[in-house]
Amino acid sequence: MLIVVTYDVSTETAAGRARLRKVAKQCQNYGQRVQNSVFECIIDEAQFVTFRSSLLKLIKEEEDSLRFYRLGNSYHNRIEHYGSKNVPDLEAPIIF
Repeated sequence: MLIVVTYDVSTETAAGRARLRKVAKQCQNYGQRVQNSVFECIIDEAQFVTFRSSLLKLIKEEEDSLRFYRLGNSYHNRIEHYGSKNVPDLEAPIIF
C-alpha cells in the first residue's frame, strides 16, 4: 500500500533540529522524499506499524506534527503531479 507521510518538526532548538534529522532519516529508510517534509512509502501493514511506532518515538507531540495518509494499493489513479520536479517511480528498482 502507499502511505504518504508529512511532518513538521519544531527547529527552534538544537534538540528540535536533531529530531528533524532523525525523522527525515527514518522516513528515508521506508520511502522516497517527494517534497521537503513529505515522503511516499510503499509498505505493507506490518511495516507501517513498525514505521509509525518509530516516528512516534522520535517526535515531541506538544511541539511537532506528524500525518499519515493511507492511499492503499490503487494509488496510481489518485495522484496527480504538475511542475518541474521529477516524479519517482516508487516501484522501480533502486540502482546505486
